[in-house]
Amino acid sequence: MPGILYIVATPIGNLEDLTYRAARILGEVALIACEDTRQTRKLLEHYGIHKSLISYHEHNEASRARELVEKLASGESIALVSDAGVPLISDPGYRLVRAAIDAGISVTPIPGASAALTALSASGLATDSFRFAGFLPPKRTQRLKLLSAIKGAPETIVFYESPHRLLESLEDIEQTLGSRPIVVARELTKLHEEFLRGTASELREMLAARPSIKGEITLLIGKAAAIETANGPIAEAVAAHERSGLSRMDAIKAVARERGLSKREVYRLFTLSDDDMPDRNPPAQ
Repeated sequence: MPGILYIVATPIGNLEDLTYRAARILGEVALIACEDTRQTRKLLEHYGIHKSLISYHEHNEASRARELVEKLASGESIALVSDAGVPLISDPGYRLVRAAIDAGISVTPIPGASAALTALSASGLATDSFRFAGFLPPKRTQRLKLLSAIKGAPETIVFYESPHRLLESLEDIEQTLGSRPIVVARELTKLHEEFLRGTASELREMLAARPSIKGEITLLIGKAAAIETANGPIAEAVAAHERSGLSRMDAIKAVARERGLSKREVYRLFTLSDDDMPDRNPPAQ
């Protein structure tokens, strides 16, 4: 009888976040396939688990998947883990899962911590609908193309990002998406966990003032407001941006960019539609 392939989520930082079930399964399987054996061994030692480990990463996926499926077919149960979080989510593992399914082997997920969901839950951005989009492309042309494609996305977008590219990505987000609300979640569940909230330009200025940017980064972009067409009411367009998390003035700026108007003109039209009174103190151009 073939074994079972367990997809085991591991902590994203705090080792106490491993579930009881995950600890039990890791102690019961014949073999644990992991990205970095050194990283996984630290987790196992913390829980007093002593098991054989085998490396499984992006450079040996194809050959290792065949080897592991043979072991599963012979009756051995195997746990697949990543260095942190849920395997396969921006991590290797797809080839193994697909090969196991094709071979008629049971694949059982053992849920647990996920950086994307952890960041989303405490971000303060809309959670009724969201999209996880993995890592932003490292090359600027590809990054700008992707950001332009999601400009009208009606859901919160969650990315992973490298700390050394974060400032560049925030600059591209500002250029492409304007003053949409952004959250940078750093070092989740760890000692120096922090959530930074604001527009892309505000966060870039804040982070650029630091000597360096370190740690695991989850980057969240607030969903696009349900903006009316170019001939729609200004007040409704401003209100839609406010519902997505922008301040009144940032919402006015966003509508001005979208409609090719000056901030002064949008402010005037908004004020007229809001209380039918002429604008007395328009913002600076």
